Amino acid sequence: MATSPARGQRSRDAAPRKFKKKTSPLIIEKVEYVDYKDVDLLSRFMSDRGKIRGRSINGNDVQQQREVANAIKVAREMGLLPYARRVASASRGRPSRDGGRPRNEDQVVENNEAENDEVMEDQVDEQTEATTDEGEEA
Repeated sequence: MATSPARGQRSRDAAPRKFKKKTSPLIIEKVEYVDYKDVDLLSRFMSDRGKIRGRSINGNDVQQQREVANAIKVAREMGLLPYARRVASASRGRPSRDGGRPRNEDQVVENNEAENDEVMEDQVDEQTEATTDEGEEA
């Protein structure tokens, strides 16, 4: 009794996928040495959140990816690149349960500053009215 090939084998033989391998930016720009101080080059290999992109996404070979990853790690340690970037999340369209109250301390501070500005403007208006009233009485 002959054994049939595995399912994966059958599909690969029938329709092999053809794809073009990505070319690394290091090859395109003819970079011989990946320097940790070259922040513009290193930031190309990072996602918008600050993660190091994988080899298949960058198009690097194993050695290039290792050099880039080490350079990014050194640049982070030196403070040239961020470890992570905050991304503001947009609201999904549902109203919040708390009725739009601020959720963290930063928003509370901003709200308090806005209220303080309004109070200061009211006080200034009252002082100017008082001075003009005194001038009229005399």
